[in-house]
Amino acid sequence: MSEGESKNTHFGYKTVEADKKADLVAGVFHSVAAKYDIMNDVMSFGIHRFWKRFTIEAAGARPGMKILDLAGGTGDLTAKFSHLVGDRGEVVLADINDSMLKVGRTKLRDKGIVGNVNYVQANAEALPFADNYFDIITIAFGLRNVTDKDAALRSMLRVLKPGGKLMVLEFSKPQHEVMRKAYDLYSFKVLPKMGELITKDADSYEYLAESIRMHPDQDTLKQMMLDAGFEQVKYTNMTDGIVALHLGYKF
Repeated sequence: MSEGESKNTHFGYKTVEADKKADLVAGVFHSVAAKYDIMNDVMSFGIHRFWKRFTIEAAGARPGMKILDLAGGTGDLTAKFSHLVGDRGEVVLADINDSMLKVGRTKLRDKGIVGNVNYVQANAEALPFADNYFDIITIAFGLRNVTDKDAALRSMLRVLKPGGKLMVLEFSKPQHEVMRKAYDLYSFKVLPKMGELITKDADSYEYLAESIRMHPDQDTLKQMMLDAGFEQVKYTNMTDGIVALHLGYKF
């Protein structure tokens, strides 16, 4: 690549300049932020609550821990972690999108969740935290929107304490052909119509469906985590692999 030539990346199925992707993704989440929680329930038929509950239970959070809920959006995981780490602990809800961050902050404060939660607008590729700071990092349904996933994984490794764990909850690849076909039909025919009906924005949900298909599959993401320096990386498929939880440690 010659000097000054732009790198390209994917924005859904479109090829765009890498330095433009963050702004394009931001536009999607500015658009959907206000109805994000409603759409999560509608899109997943409420199953996203099970996926997140499984993640919380697998995290093993304890009083006094420091936890980063990266791409934390409207704060579902942060709310649970806040209770688990207690007054001596800290949860940082970080998101690159200020609209999502504002919705999350308002939602948690309305629930009385204050004191041990901080809010930070941050890019996953260059996290603004000290080395070896967090006991646990979660990133739920956010990694696929990151432009440079390898840089983001290295950044997460840096801010984790030795012995700390990263948990990546993300859409992945269904394991069986029947499920794949049903999932494709739902994603590309039904989902955009839901987006249009509820948020008046079919395009954003078309992008979200495409971004899922462009995200690395289970084994590819596992290898990316190993390459970034994580150890003992494993994953658990949920709902036939529509979603997978990847877990890796820093030693």
